Amino acid sequence: MAASPGPDADTAFDVDTLRAEFPILERKAYLSSCSLGALSRRSEAHLADFTERWHDMGASAWYVDWLGRIEELRGRVSGFLGTTPRELALLPSTSVALGVITESVEAGRRNRVVCTDLDFPTLAYQWAVKPDIELVVLRSPDGVRIDPEQFEEAVDEHTLFLATSHVFFTTGYVQELGVLADIARRAGAYCLIDGYQGAGQVELTLPRTGVDFYTCGPLKWLCGGPGLAYLYVRDELVERLEPRITSWFATQRQFEFDPEGFEYRPDARRFEMGTPALPTVHTALGGQEIVDEVSIGAIVERNRELAARLIDRAEAAGLRLRLADADHRSAIVMIHHPDPPGAVAHLHAHDVIVDHRPGFVRVSPHFYNTAEDIDRFVDVLAAYGD
Repeated sequence: MAASPGPDADTAFDVDTLRAEFPILERKAYLSSCSLGALSRRSEAHLADFTERWHDMGASAWYVDWLGRIEELRGRVSGFLGTTPRELALLPSTSVALGVITESVEAGRRNRVVCTDLDFPTLAYQWAVKPDIELVVLRSPDGVRIDPEQFEEAVDEHTLFLATSHVFFTTGYVQELGVLADIARRAGAYCLIDGYQGAGQVELTLPRTGVDFYTCGPLKWLCGGPGLAYLYVRDELVERLEPRITSWFATQRQFEFDPEGFEYRPDARRFEMGTPALPTVHTALGGQEIVDEVSIGAIVERNRELAARLIDRAEAAGLRLRLADADHRSAIVMIHHPDPPGAVAHLHAHDVIVDHRPGFVRVSPHFYNTAEDIDRFVDVLAAYGD
C-alpha cells in the first residue's frame, strides 16, 4: 500500500512554531500522548508562576490568585467541552469521579451496571467491589468494538448505569455517545462515560450527546499532566444528586468552617473532593490554552492524517495492526508484536517513545507530531529483531 502524503504541508497551523512549545520534541520522536501528553513551555511558565507566588505570598496566594486559577481552568475546560462551569467538577482522578457519582445514586431495585471488557478496568472495578451490584461485562465480538445491540440487550429496567468508554484504550475505537445515551434513557438508566482517552482528540459538545456523566482530564491529549480529572454532570441532575462522600470544597459556605452547617453547593462543585492539585491546575491551564488556540477541529484533522500515515507505513513495512473501522477510528494505533516491552525498550533506545499493552505496541500521535516522527517509528520498529 502506498504511503499517505505527509500531513505537514497543508496543516491549519504552524507546526514548527507549535513544536517549539514542547521541549521533548527536540530530543525524541514522542508518540505516546495517549499515555501522557507532552509538557509545554506554556505549562512550565504557569507552574513557575505558581511556585513564585508560593515563595512570595505563601497561603495568602489562595485568596489573591489560586482560587481564581481554579475557576479560570474550570471555565476554559467547560467551554472546550461545550458546557457550562456549573456542570463541571474538578477532582483528583477518574477513579474518584466514579466513586463520587456512585455514592450519589441509590441502587435500590436498579442494581445492575453494564460495562465492557474493552473499558479501562477502573470502570468495572468501581462496582466489582460492591456486593449489592450486579456487574455485567459485555464481551467484544472481535477485540476491537462493542456493538450497540449488545448494550440494547443488556440494559433493562434493572440497570442503574450504562458505564463505558468514549474511546477504548487498547483499540482506539470511538463509541457513538448519542446512541449509548439513548439506550440508557429508554431503559431509565444513567449513562456514564469515561472519556479520558477521548477528550482532546475527539470533537465533543457534551450536552448534545445526552450522556448524564462524562469524566476526562488533562493527563493525555490535553497536555496538562497527572493529578486532576474533570467530571461533567448533566445540568438537570446537578441539584438532584447529593453525594454521600464529600469535602469542604463541596459546601456552600466553605470558609465559615462550620461542622454543623454543611449545605451542598448549587452547582457541580458539590461533587468535589477537597483541595485540588494546584501544580496540575497550572500545567493543565497551559495545555488547555494551547489546545484552544489550535482548535479541536484542527487537532482532529491533523491527528487523522498522522494516524493514516502511520497505518499506511506500518502495513507497507509488514507490521500487523488491530484497527477500528474508518468511521470509528482515533489516533490510537495498535500494532501486534511478540515482544511489546522489548520493542518499546528498543524504540526508547533510539529516542522513539511509545507504550505497550498486552500483545501490542501502542502508538498515539498527536497534533505536534510530524510525518518524520511516524516514519522514524516504523523504521526503528521494523528493524527490531533483524
